[in-house]
Amino acid sequence: MQSKWMAATSCLAAALALGVAACGGDNNSGGSSSGGGGTKTSSKSVTVYSSFPLQGAARPQTTAVVNGIKLALDQVGGKAGDIKVTYKSMDDSTAQAGDWTPEATSANARKAAQDKSTAIYLGEFNSGATAVSLPILNEAGVPQISPANTAVGLTTDEPGADAGEPDKYYPSGQRTYARIVPKDTIQGAALATLMKDDGCTKVQLLNDKQVYGAGLSRNIESSAKAAGMTIISNEAIDKNAPNYRSLASKAQGAGADCMVYAGITANNAAQLFKDFSAAIPNAKLYGPDGVADSTFADPKTGIPADVAAKTKVTIATLSPDQYPEEGQKFFKDFTAKYSVKNPDPYAIYGYEAMRLALDAIERSGTGEKPDVLKALFDTKDRQSVLGTYSIDENGDTSLTDYGIYTIKDGQLTFDKTIKAKAG
Repeated sequence: MQSKWMAATSCLAAALALGVAACGGDNNSGGSSSGGGGTKTSSKSVTVYSSFPLQGAARPQTTAVVNGIKLALDQVGGKAGDIKVTYKSMDDSTAQAGDWTPEATSANARKAAQDKSTAIYLGEFNSGATAVSLPILNEAGVPQISPANTAVGLTTDEPGADAGEPDKYYPSGQRTYARIVPKDTIQGAALATLMKDDGCTKVQLLNDKQVYGAGLSRNIESSAKAAGMTIISNEAIDKNAPNYRSLASKAQGAGADCMVYAGITANNAAQLFKDFSAAIPNAKLYGPDGVADSTFADPKTGIPADVAAKTKVTIATLSPDQYPEEGQKFFKDFTAKYSVKNPDPYAIYGYEAMRLALDAIERSGTGEKPDVLKALFDTKDRQSVLGTYSIDENGDTSLTDYGIYTIKDGQLTFDKTIKAKAG
């Protein structure tokens, strides 16, 4: 891998010195070379849209995602092979909501669907938002890549999916959606494995009622029970509640020694963790990637230091030194470009989402949506900043590792990689 990367890097440097976009294919590509079978054109110009909540609690994460996307495009001179690529960033949130909204999300999806130049749509950040945008984009034949969605039902009817999923998201009858993070059957098992390893016996499970949180909670519940733990209850919380003291007191009375929340920061996660920490001082607290952001970790906006000391979260990202050489180079490049010492864990997913999009566009040979879609689903053994992975027929990645993070001095800190033991 090292010799290939060095050769590709030298080639890219030489190309940039000569003022051209790139040398041959995507140097991170391990995808099928056959592509979509179209005829290449040097005059083709396409658009890649993204849709993320750029306001509210998720802003630090999504800003990192967008910066990763921009870095990926900058590094190839704004082209996928001979095809010029224009990037347009859209916001699926509102200032009033402080989070994504169905109205903003559907408007973004319609805009991309109606643009004849659209080649790929990068989004959404939240699984619930994808449940809104995916049917619109699917009907228009627009390929979609998410750098963050984990809800099971977006791609399969495995445990954790709701009735009618995933078919209801694909009115055309053809799959058009792929993601580069593992689905929640894996994250649920990772959280259960972590809690078991930490000695949890009686677990209070909570969810925020959204597509992501409700589905993940079912995955956690089944994996935890299979691991021999007792789930006291799986409670859906009211995100607008002033506090959760009565819920925490009830869990304390039932003998809870651990609490796990399936949901996102914006749905009052910090208050929930503070109340459970106060009611059950010795309890261990856990959360998923939905709370893996600076808003939750920073004591000024999220949980105080004493609560953070009891908290662990799972993210499908690893320590920079545990990525392949390409991944380690990404962190150096990102730091150099944006002057960020500790890039948000999701920055690398924004980068890889765009690299995969560029790879699919180039392999398509035409930039036309049907050819790009075929190339996307032909992605096999792709050597990337995340490691080597493939996209299966459902649109899921073959990557499975999860990182365990603690919170120290208001910062998410990598602890270890966990191999999920699914029940």
